[in-house]
Amino acid sequence: MKRLSHEPTIAVCPGSFDPVTYGHLDIIHRASEIFDKVIVAVLNNASKSPLFTIQQRMELLVRVTGDIPNVEVDGFEDLLVNYIRKKNAHVIVKGLRAVSDFEYEMQMASVNRKLSDKIETFFMMSSTQYSYLSSSVVKQVAMFGGSVEDLVPEIVEKALQEKFAERLKK
Repeated sequence: MKRLSHEPTIAVCPGSFDPVTYGHLDIIHRASEIFDKVIVAVLNNASKSPLFTIQQRMELLVRVTGDIPNVEVDGFEDLLVNYIRKKNAHVIVKGLRAVSDFEYEMQMASVNRKLSDKIETFFMMSSTQYSYLSSSVVKQVAMFGGSVEDLVPEIVEKALQEKFAERLKK
């Protein structure tokens, strides 16, 4: 994949981000130091039942990435390769925590490469302090009233508390 030197490299960091964690932010920050532009693309995964709406997830991401000038937050419901083409991007950035992540992400990267040979997937290993962290773990801890202050930014922690308080009222 040849690039003209004046053409910016646009990377897409896709995920459900339900909710965004410090692990996600670690990957986003590090990707922003490598690529000219990083689009954090929030997907609406039909196989999951999200806690937050896609709009709420995007709003949280905008607030916690606002200090990174080359990061944009967007949402999509299309095939990832179609979305990437629309955004004139050529790179997918995926964070990996463990071997089990790699197996799944390798399969997805292979499918994406089959669908478009102009798209490359870059895998970034999670920083050690976030290797255990997942949105599912965060939601479970928050649901039972545990502290998630070291797992997510304060604004996300408050959003989780509000969401679970709403559920208790129902």
